[in-house]
Amino acid sequence: MDSFEVITFDCYGTLIDWETGIRKAFHDALARTGARTGLDAQVFELYAAEERRLENETPHLSYREVLTNAALAVSRKLGWKLTESQASILAEELPHWIPFQDTNPALEALAKNHSLGILSNIDNDLLAGTLKHLKPKFEILVTAENVQSYKPAYPHFNEAQRIIRDRRWLHVAASQYHDIEPCLKLGIGAVWVDRKNTSHLEQRVPVVKDLTQLANQMGSVRSSVKL
Repeated sequence: MDSFEVITFDCYGTLIDWETGIRKAFHDALARTGARTGLDAQVFELYAAEERRLENETPHLSYREVLTNAALAVSRKLGWKLTESQASILAEELPHWIPFQDTNPALEALAKNHSLGILSNIDNDLLAGTLKHLKPKFEILVTAENVQSYKPAYPHFNEAQRIIRDRRWLHVAASQYHDIEPCLKLGIGAVWVDRKNTSHLEQRVPVVKDLTQLANQMGSVRSSVKL
């Protein structure tokens, strides 16, 4: 993996602890609205399915709208009374979600010898809030707002390829569905960040447990990245 010049990343779930952020936002909303107890365990799985459905069916919506509509869909399925203004909690909280502990040290190491980028299903203003938590500069930023589409559709990857041109490119992501599958179909080099240790599943691309391991495996990074 020492010959790549450009490394792009999915952002939420790969660099940013997206799941913890969503779970906390829903937990707070459930508490504030007096919802019946026991809903926390169901909310995240339902939300992930609804977000995926909306991105597929309504790619013209902003991600802010996807977040709100997915939260409302979850509330209806659970019989939870949630207003549209209350459902905006995810978009309000997203810019405050923090990176995984390994993210910034690994990115800083990789940035010494590589150009970095982000390909994300996000709005530009929401990403701007997130970038305040990430230390390196990103040369390439491709958002859903830029390309009017959501991964796993191809426009993010096509736009990145247009910018990167003939430089050797590696894409790094935690989502098989949103990122690894389209990379395989498009012939883009990819690495799966398996933070949940599910690598007993079929492996069709290189797998790392976190970004520290990725940085240490890149040939241009001579010394170990330690947290």
